[in-house]
Amino acid sequence: MFHVGLDIHSTRISICVLNEAGHVAHRSQVRSTEEMLLTLRGLPGPFEVCYEASCGYGHYHDLLRPPAARVLVAHPGQLRLIFRSKAKNDRNDDERMAKLLYLGETPAVHVPSPEVRAWRELINCRGQVIAKRTRAKNTVRALLRGAGMAPPKKPGLWMKAGLRWLREPDLPTAPQRLRRDLLLEEIEALTRQVRRIEEELNRQARKTPAVALLRTIPGVGARTAEAVAAFIDDPHRFPNAKAVGRYFGLVPCQDQSGERNRLGHITARGAPIVRQLLAEAAWQAIRRSPRVRPFYERTRREDSQRQKITLVATAHYLARVMWAMLRHGTAWRESTTRAA
Repeated sequence: MFHVGLDIHSTRISICVLNEAGHVAHRSQVRSTEEMLLTLRGLPGPFEVCYEASCGYGHYHDLLRPPAARVLVAHPGQLRLIFRSKAKNDRNDDERMAKLLYLGETPAVHVPSPEVRAWRELINCRGQVIAKRTRAKNTVRALLRGAGMAPPKKPGLWMKAGLRWLREPDLPTAPQRLRRDLLLEEIEALTRQVRRIEEELNRQARKTPAVALLRTIPGVGARTAEAVAAFIDDPHRFPNAKAVGRYFGLVPCQDQSGERNRLGHITARGAPIVRQLLAEAAWQAIRRSPRVRPFYERTRREDSQRQKITLVATAHYLARVMWAMLRHGTAWRESTTRAA
């Protein structure tokens, strides 16, 4: 069995091959994936491959899976902890990948199917489009303040009546009027894009039982349920509920030594869109669920300064519960669910 380490870039790919004894049997650098596959297929025996996760890691996994006996995608954050070297170059990187593969110590990441990867990309796309629309709306408000105009409290500024009001006032200067018109056109275009994305997401949600299962939690809507289901993918790949909190970056940073144990901000690892949606769902669950509300109050300890900490803790609790529901295939029950 040959052990292949790859260092993949957009313009070149470095290849290092170790033989069964762990010695370097081949080194090369190619310019395309076709040359890479040709080189690997030319090896005189079966081989396994390891490379670092980066943009497009799923595409390379799909290409390498047919010819390789095994394909592992290494976690880049854990690789930096393993190799704290100041001599970093492509030649060293591909050899280190091959050596980790040879030793069986590769910190591998989960590679979902192409369908799940496309689902995740669409969820992220919706978040990006909404962020653009929010920036445009904030720019409109800043434009009104700069012109000395106060929008009405009712109806809402972004309702149909509010948008009609935005088009009516005659702003002081022609450049201000032009900016307003362009911003309103941008907001309308982005709103249409959000609708198109959500239509596709709704089609995906209707054929995914996990989304319907997670929506049984009070306050958890379709967007939160689909994001959690898509990024968890296979609930059995997590050994316990704590691993889910770490995966979504909802656990605090820790610096412990002896009697000293300092907890800082959350690690914020994983998908930011999932943390955002879980926080929004936590607010709704606190209002609607008679089981989540006591957890929130108990964690807050009647201290108004702990509101943000408690919200993150509630989002973490929801993530753990949603993982357990997916793992066991059980729906939410207010009478039997215990707030951990």
